[in-house]
Amino acid sequence: MVLDALVGAGVSCCDGFETATRGLQAVYDRASGPEVHLAAPRLTIVPMPRAACTASVCDDPAMCGRMTMRTNPSELAQIFDAELRDNEAETLYELGPRYNVAPTQPIPVIVQRDDGRAFEMHRWGIVPSWSESMASAGARYINARGETVATSPVFRNSFLRRRCVIPADGFYEWRRDGKRKLPFLIHTPADAPLAFAGLWAPWKNPADGQWLLSAAVVTTQANATVSELHNRMPVILHEEAWHLWLDPDLREVGLLASLLVPAPDELLELRPASPLVNNAANEGAALLRAPADGAPADDDRPRAPAGHALTLFD
Repeated sequence: MVLDALVGAGVSCCDGFETATRGLQAVYDRASGPEVHLAAPRLTIVPMPRAACTASVCDDPAMCGRMTMRTNPSELAQIFDAELRDNEAETLYELGPRYNVAPTQPIPVIVQRDDGRAFEMHRWGIVPSWSESMASAGARYINARGETVATSPVFRNSFLRRRCVIPADGFYEWRRDGKRKLPFLIHTPADAPLAFAGLWAPWKNPADGQWLLSAAVVTTQANATVSELHNRMPVILHEEAWHLWLDPDLREVGLLASLLVPAPDELLELRPASPLVNNAANEGAALLRAPADGAPADDDRPRAPAGHALTLFD
């Protein structure tokens, strides 16, 4: 299975989605997408030790979050003019459309190579070069604040030399309603793919000498739309900025920093989603359907543990 080849792409408390092969192109029919899978099997991608998911990491609302990656990989390759090689294509089709992507899971990123743009699969959450293990990094570095990315010891080298685009078609933020935490999908009205500004880094496992590629989402101040839920949001790059951000030879800090701005207010909209999103073990199209007014918040199904992380972008 291609997923097994993603060395070290660990699964933490934010894991737990279906990984069975599900029929290539046909699985990307959004109108009849997969229903929710509760307590789905965990990935078998060289799992991280469970110790990486202590409350000190995963209970921090800045540490764990959710985004969606539902767009057909072939369509993404056309939109971003990027090569989708066989290994990456097989992995993405095995994963299928994803409605609840969580930190430490494998995500596609787009990088600039000498011969053009290409997709790669990275662990979501950068593992710094000095880390003794993935467990020590956990999910601490899934985000890179745009205001300090040029000086941060974790991110500054990647900011200058290893930038990427992370293609997603939505992300979640939460609103508290009494004791309930209600998720909202933030996406474009047309559900179009978004280009999140990302950073990536290689890490060599001192235990076995194997290399792992990992990535983080760059964030900025929220625009008026997203600020209804949270004060931060991912940097969403306009198409005209893709070539600048991806150019590994561009190292003008001022020019790069000028790209790290909030998206236009009208680009995104908020859509109520199912509280099933709160538990990263849940997956499927049902996560996009908010409960009817007056219905129980948990719809009589499993919910995330108390204190589970609530925000993706900080």
